[in-house]
Amino acid sequence: MAVATTTSNSTTQKNRYTFTALLFITLFLFAIFVFSKRALEPSLLLYKDLLPKIPSFSSSLTHSNLSLLNSTTPLKVAVDPPSPPLPCPPPPPSGTDSPSPEPEEPPTHQPISSNSETDEPTESNDGTEQDPGSGNGNPFGEMGEIGCDLYAGTWVKDEHYPLYEPRSCPYVDEAFDCQSNGRSDSEYLKWRWKPQGCDLPRFNATDFLVRLRGKKLMLVGDSMNRNQFESILCLLREGLHNKSRMREIHGHKITKGRGYFVFKFEDYDCTVEFVRSHFLVKEGVRINAQGSSNPTLSIDQIDKTAKRWKRADILVFNTGHWWAHGKTARGKSYYKEGDYLYPKFDASEAYRRALRTWANWIDHNINPSKQLVFYRGYSSAHFRGGDWDSGGSCNGEKEPVLSGAILDNYPLKMKIVDEVIKDMRIPVRLLNVTRLTNFRKDGHPSIYGKNATAGKKVSTRKQDCSHWCVPGVPDAWNELIYATLVLQKTNSKSKIS
Repeated sequence: MAVATTTSNSTTQKNRYTFTALLFITLFLFAIFVFSKRALEPSLLLYKDLLPKIPSFSSSLTHSNLSLLNSTTPLKVAVDPPSPPLPCPPPPPSGTDSPSPEPEEPPTHQPISSNSETDEPTESNDGTEQDPGSGNGNPFGEMGEIGCDLYAGTWVKDEHYPLYEPRSCPYVDEAFDCQSNGRSDSEYLKWRWKPQGCDLPRFNATDFLVRLRGKKLMLVGDSMNRNQFESILCLLREGLHNKSRMREIHGHKITKGRGYFVFKFEDYDCTVEFVRSHFLVKEGVRINAQGSSNPTLSIDQIDKTAKRWKRADILVFNTGHWWAHGKTARGKSYYKEGDYLYPKFDASEAYRRALRTWANWIDHNINPSKQLVFYRGYSSAHFRGGDWDSGGSCNGEKEPVLSGAILDNYPLKMKIVDEVIKDMRIPVRLLNVTRLTNFRKDGHPSIYGKNATAGKKVSTRKQDCSHWCVPGVPDAWNELIYATLVLQKTNSKSKIS
């Protein structure tokens, strides 16, 4: 009896110890839980501002977006300390893949020189001045070395020339239409310019038009640039299946009396334009003491036509021949800077200052990421026994000059052009045609600048040995523009690859 009682008491005591131990362990774990939660709360507060974003973001996702979250791409979450909500990201800069409206004209700036009468500076959206050189790659390819001097070479015979038949192009005015005016020899048409170190890409009028699609090509200058303008119209016309899809938008016929033409190529939505500007700087008049008007030239002010230049994608400038004529060469009471009229001023220095005014305008108004600028160099004249107004002639010349000192002739005007372009901020391609025109004493209209057919008598006393027959030498200048576009784009692509 005593043994049974002892065993019962031992079991009861053991159960009591077990219950007490379990209760103590439970209380201990509960205490740890309570204190741990309080300890963790400050850390959890750090994510207070981040955690609400997750459900709102995910709830707005469509089924297709949710599949992105199930992909293998890891989702990275920032664990920086809380901060005020971030502002919306700014719009992407110009030139990125995101679509954004482009201004019709590139950003422009007020030129430093007194050009305010013709310049139309615009302000950027944020009120700050923008660099016209900003932006990504030029659509025509990066400016850089082509790898071959396109202007050092010679003329070679090519039976595939001319690139269009004489008398076939309706855009050649009488002064340059030598074959229609009675010139009977045609060997002068069969010469092709060949650089020494390479071959020019064969001219392709259709490809040229494709490169011009949606763009404006503008030639600005004197009658020598009109000579080139008529050539490029005839060359590009050869690329059209339907020739009627090319027209002058105002209905004007090309004549030397008109100074502005716009030809539209309907199928390519591009235009080729000519703007007359003899000097690229502002021509004016003054009234002298006798009440008569005398011409002046403001060499520190850009020409009034400059407002049209801004609209072009490709620009081809020239000036030169008018600087050797009469009042311009003499420089007496003709050149102005500001309100000051120089009693006598050197024509070469005036030419340098005028070109610097032009260069300053280019540097402040051209966007090199969207526009391409050429300056065509001085084109050589070939007068024998006088000048254009003193009995000089070139009639009867049927072959190029193939040797002699004339081939190395490089006038002071071109040295000035080299100097000015070298100092410019905006890159300019020099169409340096001076030496390649030195060869071509056979390419001028001479007495065939007027119609001499049907028994008409044409005077031989005044001959044109400055301009060029079309087809003829100016076609080569336009081939060089085409070659520059092709080679520049090709080199740009090779750099990228």
